[in-house]
Amino acid sequence: MHTPSNLWHLTCAEQISPDRLLADAEVDLAVIGGGFTGCSAALEAARAGASVIVLEAETLAHGGAGRNVGLVNAGLWLPPEEVVAQLGEAMGRRLIEALGRGPETVFSRIREFGIECEAAQNGTLHLAHAPGGVRDLKNRFRQGTGFGAPLRLLDREETARRTGSSAFHAALLDPRAGTLQPRAYCLGLARAAIAAGARICQRTPVTGVERAGGRWHVQAGGHRVSAARLLVATNAYHQLAEGAYAPEYVVVSYCQFATAPLPPDQRQRILAGREGCWDTAMVMSSIRTDAQGRLIIGGMGNTEGPAAMIHESWARRKLRHLYPELADLPFEHQWRGRIAMTRDHIPKVVAFGPDAYAVFGYSGRGICPGTVIGTAAAQALLGAGEAALPLPVHQAYSERFKSVAGAYVEFGAALTHALRPGLLGA
Repeated sequence: MHTPSNLWHLTCAEQISPDRLLADAEVDLAVIGGGFTGCSAALEAARAGASVIVLEAETLAHGGAGRNVGLVNAGLWLPPEEVVAQLGEAMGRRLIEALGRGPETVFSRIREFGIECEAAQNGTLHLAHAPGGVRDLKNRFRQGTGFGAPLRLLDREETARRTGSSAFHAALLDPRAGTLQPRAYCLGLARAAIAAGARICQRTPVTGVERAGGRWHVQAGGHRVSAARLLVATNAYHQLAEGAYAPEYVVVSYCQFATAPLPPDQRQRILAGREGCWDTAMVMSSIRTDAQGRLIIGGMGNTEGPAAMIHESWARRKLRHLYPELADLPFEHQWRGRIAMTRDHIPKVVAFGPDAYAVFGYSGRGICPGTVIGTAAAQALLGAGEAALPLPVHQAYSERFKSVAGAYVEFGAALTHALRPGLLGA
């Protein structure tokens, strides 16, 4: 078994020197959590002239932002008709349109702030792992184009040419989307926020939150931050603190395995366009390459739990199945992260008190929604109100059976990986 080694830490070109909270502070906006959402909110607030501080218990991008697959997807995992069915016509279309613009929002920030994050806006491929997956892609193509998305449905031959594998039956190409190095993107946002005047404090766990005198008072790192407004942006890595709002979601693990860099001839054939890919199987998996030509295979599962060896064995069989010529190429890195799932697969914004939001539940789509919703949450809190947000604001949210649901998904992933090695997503 490999020792966990996160590729994104090794190859992160962005570096920052975060502040330390050495004394009490008073700000317009306090943000708890230093991931895509928190750093996007801090950047927006600082650029608007507000005083803002980010409080991160670990290091920036410690959670999903530093463990993500790195797919800059447009939209949610749900097809658009289901989004409209759940949110209603007006709000559903508003969210679909905002997240449809999400990749351009992300890549424009990368260009504006010169973020070094291996950005490649060459599209993503949703791969049909079986004949039934082709029907799923045709349905998503019909719905997506009906809502204005510039999707292309690729046949088996074109899919094989782009992926370098004959294992897939079709693919749905979204040219708006792309890939990046997720940790570097998050740190680049933080660097831009600091340049705009934000304070960002690492290793500053929040231990208490209270509302008094018309302000929020946050105990963190042995000091007190007094804030007019508060944003909780911890997603799947929330740490309990006295008096603080605790978001509810189902925790699901996702693990990734990165090979050594591919030989030059294979780099010209395997995902040469650097499209990011995921499949149509119920137990989803993903493939992509990085800028150095490593092939990265991901799938549901916890490589730090009792089924670790099952998932590592699955990754090796998957590599052999997709690319037999790479059967013996070693995996040099493996890591895992946590996903915050909601029962309807739609992110949540909860107004848990005056001038306070919690944003969570990206259900595996963190980069674009975190950027878009984090930015909008800062605008809303700083005066624009709920109209700035592309999704409804809840006064409360409860995720029933969250522990049982998470355990069920983990068990299902391990069982599938153990028994069905021949299918993408197995």
